[in-house]
Amino acid sequence: MNGLIALVGAGEYLPVMEEVDRYLLSSVNSKTPRVVCLPTAAGQEDDESVNRWSRMGVEHFQKLGADVQALRIIDKESANDPQFDSALENADFIYFSGGSPMYLFQTMQGSRAWTSMQKAWSRGAVYAGCSAGAMILSKRVPSFRLSQTVEGFGVVPSQFILPHFDATPLVFKPMIFALRKQLKKGEQMLGVDENTALVGHISGEWKVMGEGTVHLITRDKDKIFKVGETVPIN
Repeated sequence: MNGLIALVGAGEYLPVMEEVDRYLLSSVNSKTPRVVCLPTAAGQEDDESVNRWSRMGVEHFQKLGADVQALRIIDKESANDPQFDSALENADFIYFSGGSPMYLFQTMQGSRAWTSMQKAWSRGAVYAGCSAGAMILSKRVPSFRLSQTVEGFGVVPSQFILPHFDATPLVFKPMIFALRKQLKKGEQMLGVDENTALVGHISGEWKVMGEGTVHLITRDKDKIFKVGETVPIN
């Protein structure tokens, strides 16, 4: 991925994230950026949920002056449908909204859609992922319901990426503790608050944007970074 990456803790398509998304849009070399919104992570939910995420994405980015479309890629079949190839390959900005991280990863892994997206990212398109969309970029993806982890795409050099970090229910605290104990020396995980984004390049700086904080967690330490601060991701 040669363009900016935004790991969003929560708040996709809401006014609170407009400043972040304007910044991301300004990073692409296009007067009218082509944005693709993907409700894939909500693919196991009902049509109302999928349609709501799609509608919110389109309305949000139209307001910001982009040429935007939402693609109904919600399962393995649609993820391998060639009709979406062109839109994905030519996108300037690809946004995954939230839902199930396990389902999103399993749907995208090895898919035609993911291959098409890689072509866009290789020429500098933005990757933005909220909640599940952020989690799949880590080395491993945890399932809070099943208390297990699977291998992630490993784009971001962190073992785990945990969204909604400031609003994690008490019932999930033990699992976060267990994930932390899995970290070996030199490994880390990221916790991103709601209405917050960690924005950066794979080989460059990462900056906290939005309203909250980002936690850089190792086995022994938890360092907190505020808006505007740079996070030293290994």
